[in-house]
Amino acid sequence: MPDQSWNMGAPARVFADRHIGPTPAEVQEMLKTVGYGSTAELMSAAVPESILTAPGTGAPLDLPEALGEAEALAALKELAARNAVRTSMIGLGYYDTLTPPVILRNILENPAWYTAYTPYQPEISQGRLEALLNFQTMVSDLTGLPVSGASLLDEATAAAEAMTLARRASKAKGNAFVVDSDVFPQTLQVLRTRAEPLGIEVVVADLTDGLPDAEAFGVLVQYPASSGVVRDPSPIVAAAHERGAMAVVAADILALTLLRSPGDLGADIAVGSTQRFGVPLGFGGPHAGYMAVGEKLRRQLPGRLVGVSVDNAGRPAYRLALQTREQHIRREKATSNICTAQVLLAIMAGMYAVYHGPDGLRAIARQVHSRTVALADALTERGFEVVHSAYFDTLRVRVPSSGRVVEAALEAGYNLLAVDQSTVGVSVDETTSAADLEKVLAAFGEAERGSSRIRLSVDESADRLPSDLARGVDYLTHEVFNTHRSETSLLRYMRRLSDRDLALDRTMIPLGSCTMKLNATAEMEAITWPEFAGLHPFAPLDQAAGSVAVVRDLEAWLAEVTGYDAVSLQPNAGSQGELAGLLAIRGYHRSRGEAHRDVCLIPSSAHGTNAASAVMAGMRVAVVACDDNGNVDVADLRAKTAEHADDLAAIMVTYPSTHGVYEDTITEVCRLVHEAGGQVYVDGANLNALLGWAKPGEFGADVSHLNLHKTFCIPHGGGGPGVGPVAVRSHLAGFLPNHPGQPEAGPHTGVGPVSAAPFGSAGILPISWAYVRMMGGDGLRAATETAVLSANYLAKRLEPHFPVLYTGAEGLVAHECVIDIRPLQKATGISNEDVAKRLMDYGFHAPTMSFPVAGTLMVEPTESENLAELERFVQALIAIRGEIARVESGEWDADDNPLRGAPHTAEALTADVWEHGYTRAEAAYPLSSLRQDKYWPPVGRIDQAYGDRNLVCSCPPPEAFEL
Repeated sequence: MPDQSWNMGAPARVFADRHIGPTPAEVQEMLKTVGYGSTAELMSAAVPESILTAPGTGAPLDLPEALGEAEALAALKELAARNAVRTSMIGLGYYDTLTPPVILRNILENPAWYTAYTPYQPEISQGRLEALLNFQTMVSDLTGLPVSGASLLDEATAAAEAMTLARRASKAKGNAFVVDSDVFPQTLQVLRTRAEPLGIEVVVADLTDGLPDAEAFGVLVQYPASSGVVRDPSPIVAAAHERGAMAVVAADILALTLLRSPGDLGADIAVGSTQRFGVPLGFGGPHAGYMAVGEKLRRQLPGRLVGVSVDNAGRPAYRLALQTREQHIRREKATSNICTAQVLLAIMAGMYAVYHGPDGLRAIARQVHSRTVALADALTERGFEVVHSAYFDTLRVRVPSSGRVVEAALEAGYNLLAVDQSTVGVSVDETTSAADLEKVLAAFGEAERGSSRIRLSVDESADRLPSDLARGVDYLTHEVFNTHRSETSLLRYMRRLSDRDLALDRTMIPLGSCTMKLNATAEMEAITWPEFAGLHPFAPLDQAAGSVAVVRDLEAWLAEVTGYDAVSLQPNAGSQGELAGLLAIRGYHRSRGEAHRDVCLIPSSAHGTNAASAVMAGMRVAVVACDDNGNVDVADLRAKTAEHADDLAAIMVTYPSTHGVYEDTITEVCRLVHEAGGQVYVDGANLNALLGWAKPGEFGADVSHLNLHKTFCIPHGGGGPGVGPVAVRSHLAGFLPNHPGQPEAGPHTGVGPVSAAPFGSAGILPISWAYVRMMGGDGLRAATETAVLSANYLAKRLEPHFPVLYTGAEGLVAHECVIDIRPLQKATGISNEDVAKRLMDYGFHAPTMSFPVAGTLMVEPTESENLAELERFVQALIAIRGEIARVESGEWDADDNPLRGAPHTAEALTADVWEHGYTRAEAAYPLSSLRQDKYWPPVGRIDQAYGDRNLVCSCPPPEAFEL
């Protein structure tokens, strides 16, 4: 049968055999359960005929023929060889760094870390939560501000988040945000992109002369500045406070080991990047941005915050705090659409600080600074003018011709920065050697008054930092930063943390809407190759021919599989892809003289980021009702489009729906919106159910964002990294993101950058490139078919025990299904949370809890799980249903039963006293198979409310964990 040819063993199709879990025999068994003769027959029944590209056979995809793993890696090697990695001393917020091999191998290359999901179930996420708490403590200590988040996407977007936070929190009535003219150029441009739709005026000023007269709610200072100069920001901070404005300091995390902290200087908010703490350049990302704030702002901090609470035994336990996905709570009133972080990279940066400790970090910073001083002194002795006398790692040097110096440096293997025709920029980093400095010095040649015979000499005690800004406060004093100096010690610490987690390397993670599929090793291998990892994002583009080819291939392939005409890979998260897509719609309307079109229709069931993104794009939100089956209420949509016929900008819909159903009215939805003058935004979160069978760009949508970390195999990494490309039809192509640092990154008519780097998180794009190249069109189609089959198999198997809340045609679901726990809760008091926690005792990560409907669980098996794993999950839930029945019958007390007591720790089960009405064996081994393979949750159920009332968001002392 054509829909199963992928599994017939042809050499070029081997990878699809590895990626797709069920064998042909298992597929047949599952089809028999679901009631269909083939996966093609199932898809034709489930997917509305009106959107099928080719009914009965799936959409033919014009993609290269599938390669085997070895062939794909060889092809990537050829692309990597087209990159010419030079020593980049460009700076501008990106610096080469030495990733400790123990961290490279055991964090970045370790599936126990990179396949973990966001820690929304904290009891089985204690390892990554502790690692993130280390990151928060590191940032808080170095910035001198008490509350730090668990990372943001990059420095530029962190600055933009700080801008909107300041606007919300400031007492000033003005609508201007003052930005230091000596800020990183990409930060300024992202600020402008984000400010314009919100009506914020970005005022750029030389702050050496003080604050301008603008009515401002906030001010941003770069410290050290983009030009390298180190100035005291406290006078600007004080002036801002006098006007009731908030002060934001964008600070270099390594420089803060030597310089007074932003908090010490009075800042309200500090932002920056932790890239230079051991995270490769990666042609611009992914890197972990940071934000830290004062106590008064802690409940308004965007993104995620890790806090400390207690479990049911009173022991400290980590969890996400303060309902950090604010857009789900506040929706159209949210100030941020961030629902993710850069967890994997934040953990790397945190472990870098753990490994080096305060003394090691200080020594690295001293080495960087002393070598910068040596270069400056040698240049001065040769007769060149070094513009600033106070600096940390970056110099601006006056020369007769910057082009000549940059060219000479390039011939020697170094990238310098041509600031203007007579100024060269040089940034020193951790990897810069004395020999490097000699070669760079030689590239400058001889000034009129100088001599090329002058040699460079490094004085490790040299200091050009202002004495009144010298750091005099200890930092990173917590034990964790002063213990793991040997590789053995750090290795065991990281292993101990990973053992406390439950990731995809141990078990199926059946999270609805999150698509936790296989992240194949062959896909991951190339991201640490120096040819991809060592590129500076602002290096000359001819040095990045291989990486650009990866970008262009993916753009073309993603356009092909979605039916769109143009794609931008710049957005480095799904939330940023949403914003970029809506900004494209906004730009399109404005170009047609229809700027008044500013209403965005959003179904009541939508993901909370949709409403938040619409507001950030300058739109007003109008909610469209859903019917009892979870579908868009077409009658209400007709009423809303009629009401907003003159001001309708767009509708945002998720397809298949948030409820896991192929709505058969989607083409009608598109038609109604288009007739009213609006554009159709289809959220691509569920593209895993469409590939090879339907294309949004062909069934009526104008724009979608995609999630490469869902459908295209970039691993979630404990909550990041991600990539959220935006794909559009041709009439919107001119409004995609662009970038001031790289004209090739987008159209000259674009809306501006939405991420700091021109091509976003380019360092992880080889993952999705390899996935598409190894799957080919037939493999992608087969993956979709298997994902839909697996979801319907689970729905059929579970329906006798748990009602499936929503179904579509023929009683079928898409690639996920919602099971309803509410009737059981009404009868027994057992909630969906109780079921979720009890699944941990069975060795499973819970499905998505209470989304899209409170009191439910949304299950997505993906195509990667074989029948044995699907059945293991089914048997666990059937057994749990049996446990609920024992509560229902009165055999077990409603408040004292294994579900309410879950999860059960080994410590609790081996205690001298056991006072429960169920046995220890019933708690620990509800299925006999668990006696052979048991995951032990490290903590009991965590008290979430206690953690929010008693917020602790930095490392607690070891004594807190004593009995």
